[in-house]
Amino acid sequence: MTRQVTPPHRNRVTPTGEIVAIAQRGAWTGNRGNLHRGTEIVRAWASPHWLTCTLEWKGIRREQWVPGRLTWLYFHDEAVSFAAGHRPCAYCRRAAYNAYRTALADGGPPLLQPELDRRLHAERVLVGTRRRRTHRVSWAELPDGAFVLDAGVPALVRGRALISWTPAGYGARRRRLRGGEAELLTPPATLAVLRAGYPVQIDSSSE
Repeated sequence: MTRQVTPPHRNRVTPTGEIVAIAQRGAWTGNRGNLHRGTEIVRAWASPHWLTCTLEWKGIRREQWVPGRLTWLYFHDEAVSFAAGHRPCAYCRRAAYNAYRTALADGGPPLLQPELDRRLHAERVLVGTRRRRTHRVSWAELPDGAFVLDAGVPALVRGRALISWTPAGYGARRRRLRGGEAELLTPPATLAVLRAGYPVQIDSSSE
């Protein structure tokens, strides 16, 4: 008897923030509010609070596709979730959330959650649209864990390398440029957090 393979649901997030149906496993889950009807994604977001959460927390089972409830999304690693525009959850990842806010504050008072999420939303979405926003930044300013668009393909910055992201994981590597500007996917607020030394989790396949 041939075993029937169930196709993956559309609940994986790419570095550009798209929600796609791929078989890639996720190291993190998260949400943007209620996005589904039945088992179909019907909107890109329902809230400016884009979170990255642990897969398990205090034994609570996060059920998918519950009518009227949060839609759980999945990320290959934390660097991907950051590039997509998410930040650590204040509940299941309180220490990471506080570390993120402290790094962004750079010695000043940390932003309150509503202010933080408004800033991130403005940095990831073009005003008056639902289109993804990118930013120009010097190659020299890019820390490990940042994502850029390299000839239209999302690519991770790690050391001197630029590593392409694919639905199957990290792929081709090339030497990153030294001069000029990159097209940045990771929101500038999160870029500042990475530059301040936040220990972002990056999948080992990029090494």
